[in-house]
Amino acid sequence: MFLAFAVVFLSVLVWWLCIRPSHDRHWRPEVAVMPRAIIDGDRVRITGFRNFEYRSTDDFTVRYEEREFLISHLTSLDFFVSYWKQGPVGHTFVSFNFDNALPLCISIETRPEVGEGFSPIASLFKQFELIYVVGDERDIVRVRTNYRKEDVYLYHILTSPENARRLFLVYMDRINKLSDHAEFYHLFSNSCTINIVRYANSAGRIGRFDIRHLLNGFIDSYIYSAGLVDNTLPFDELRRRSRINDAALAAGDAPDFSQRIRASLPLPGP
Repeated sequence: MFLAFAVVFLSVLVWWLCIRPSHDRHWRPEVAVMPRAIIDGDRVRITGFRNFEYRSTDDFTVRYEEREFLISHLTSLDFFVSYWKQGPVGHTFVSFNFDNALPLCISIETRPEVGEGFSPIASLFKQFELIYVVGDERDIVRVRTNYRKEDVYLYHILTSPENARRLFLVYMDRINKLSDHAEFYHLFSNSCTINIVRYANSAGRIGRFDIRHLLNGFIDSYIYSAGLVDNTLPFDELRRRSRINDAALAAGDAPDFSQRIRASLPLPGP
């Protein structure tokens, strides 16, 4: 019996190790194009920049574009937390802000195939590939607030332009590496918040692991306690004022969507 168990175990282990991630699958259109960054000095050209026009969650015009950004004009960083339902797990993503262009939004997500949906448990077992969705906030943010009806919170991160630019380049390098070599998404080791923390470390963050990096539904309380956001307000008040759903619904598809969802937010501290 022991020998039979060992043979079965080794067979399953070999099979498991042989499963490889791929860029060649029948992807859903929202994740069909891998972005890439072409860096030429101060100039960064992004291909596969997502800017869909939505009529409902499942009815949209597919639109991938090329956008150019100047690193020297990157001024600040914003952090989003989105909940499909309130609880210990959410989705986190970031926007890099420029003084001469609309924000560049980056969301680390699973890459589901057509007919496939997300499952946290399945993500532990090589079920989903990984993608960095790079796009316009009128797409990445608005699809969550206006169509999926998720609760979305937006926080200004207190950091210098130099630190934000350093983090931006870490993201660009990571995007290109993923475009060259597919990877699996993993809830505990290769997911949105874990990677955001990992890249912040690469860009110079000093800090220890916190359980809220995994239970990311509480991540905004972590960034508050770590002094990464303005804490002149009590946390509950800051959180209440950081919910952007009403502003996003009012903004609709307006060209100044990004400005309007920030208009009533608490101003960053000194």
